[in-house]
Amino acid sequence: MGKSLEEVHGSVATQNKKSVFRKILAFFGPAYLISVGYMDPGNWATDIAGGSQFGYSLLWVLLMSNIMALLLQSLSARLGIVTQRDLAQASRETYSKFINYILYFLAEIAIAACDLAEVLGMAIGINLLFGIPMIEGVMITVLDTFLLLFLINKGIRKMEAFIIALVAVIGISFIFEMIFAQPEMDKVLLGLIPSMPNEAALYIAIGIIGATVMPHNLYLHSSLVQTRTFDRSNAGIKQALKYNFIDSTIALNLAFFVNAAILILAAATFYRNGMFQVAEIQDAHQFLEPLLGTKWAPVLFAVALIAAGQSSTITGTLAGQIIMEGYLNLRIQPWVRRIITRLIAIVPAVIVISIFGEGVTGKLLILSQVILSLQLGFAIIPLIHFVSDKSKMKGFHIGKVTQIASWVVATIIVILNAKLVFDEIKGWLETSQNPLLLWLTVVPLAIAFLVLLLYIVFKPFISKAKIDIQNHSPHNLKLEFSKSVKGDKKNVAVALDFSSADEVALNSAFELGGVDAKYTLIHVQESVGAMIYGENIEDHETLIDEKILKEYKEMLSEKGFAVETKLGFGNPDKAIPEIINKGNFDVLVMGTHGHTGFRDLIFGTTVDKLRHKISIPLLIVKN
Repeated sequence: MGKSLEEVHGSVATQNKKSVFRKILAFFGPAYLISVGYMDPGNWATDIAGGSQFGYSLLWVLLMSNIMALLLQSLSARLGIVTQRDLAQASRETYSKFINYILYFLAEIAIAACDLAEVLGMAIGINLLFGIPMIEGVMITVLDTFLLLFLINKGIRKMEAFIIALVAVIGISFIFEMIFAQPEMDKVLLGLIPSMPNEAALYIAIGIIGATVMPHNLYLHSSLVQTRTFDRSNAGIKQALKYNFIDSTIALNLAFFVNAAILILAAATFYRNGMFQVAEIQDAHQFLEPLLGTKWAPVLFAVALIAAGQSSTITGTLAGQIIMEGYLNLRIQPWVRRIITRLIAIVPAVIVISIFGEGVTGKLLILSQVILSLQLGFAIIPLIHFVSDKSKMKGFHIGKVTQIASWVVATIIVILNAKLVFDEIKGWLETSQNPLLLWLTVVPLAIAFLVLLLYIVFKPFISKAKIDIQNHSPHNLKLEFSKSVKGDKKNVAVALDFSSADEVALNSAFELGGVDAKYTLIHVQESVGAMIYGENIEDHETLIDEKILKEYKEMLSEKGFAVETKLGFGNPDKAIPEIINKGNFDVLVMGTHGHTGFRDLIFGTTVDKLRHKISIPLLIVKN
């Protein structure tokens, strides 16, 4: 199994810092990338709807959601720090292939729902600030694909700095909005006391929970914490857990401030003036200036909305890549992955807006958050199981009190979602002209998901998780060790990808160098983590790859070959030339699976880029 976010895995050093402050600062960053998911445009829609309809009375839901988020994100960070696996990888090791395919499908639905909110939020912000129609604004959001690729190539610290700058823009904007709105502080405090005005408030409350505690953030956080290298001793792991918890506490409380500010703004302006039906972001923007008496209120609102959409779309894309690689062990070109994710969101948005008009965007945003909430159980329950597992967590499993709190949170979320689904299906059955169709489709599907949820809850209690063992072994290859061959190459480099292509590459190398040559075996980690964090990454996949390279070396050394190994990180077309140009090689040999055309676009091509970057002969052997 590959490294999580291999491009940037372990690329940030936390050791050898001269002061405690610098050490803490080295760990700061991942939670800020997580926090933007808690203040994305989907949150705006639910917060505005909650504030305008029910005043300050749902503030306690935001506070509760923030506490839930802090607990769950700390569990996610713990999983990544201790096991060096992200949540998707841990699920892949634990459940069957069939179950993992379903969990992957549900996680992709969550990503699509999240991206739909980001697309609509960005488009609304562009429309409000520049007057560009919504459809054109939705199409413009495709361009942020290239911003993500630019940032990821600059390294994780620059990406974190960019995100923190956007978060600062959002925070500063709402500080001024609060000054303009002058909320009633006594009612704000009363809003922190739990109450539920009516059934409609429950729908909004579930939307707020779905918008706040986001499933894709659980996958993302467990990967991002692996970008830091630190002492892997028990003391080092404890320190990493402590500093990441501090990071999460600060970042998520900032997100809580933004969400609370949006709801308070809606309550102080719309609810106070009897405008109870303001649920659309566009309406909120339109009414801010006349109600607050300043032209800066709507401008700051639109700027903050664009910043929220842009920042959350970056983290959503990273989460999508982690989910695909973790569940399917499938890596495709980052820009292809980004465009696929964006199109999944854009197509339904364009269709719905074209048919029903721009007025439905608020309902779409709230629906997207409810979908996220419905998927939460399928991410939270496996996470709780994993961090409670003594063997998996190597002594860093969570205690009984934390386990109980985690299961209480999971139970609250699942029960709220179950009630929402039950009420929705009941309403459809009562109003449908063809209820039999619903009984044959929607009802069985809901029952199937309930059975799946119960399976995920009880499965780890009755069977031990299977241990991840890399299925590739050099001993499975049919290699030809002919000691009679006397090749003319003295220093041969061989690029390996731990597939059947290795067999033809090594056999071809033996023909060139014979038994007297020196062989350097090169393998490149290609995950998102390695691309961002480079050689500083320390995760489970790195250990596995190092182990396999060691097996190659031991096997070939026993046969009488002189062998060295090199492990690279990131894009092979960059990492391999870097290794080759630093050495004194006569030839580079690499196998290829021979895919061309469209498959090159999807999976990428190394050969064409590689041959222009090295000064020695390149022998390409087709598998």
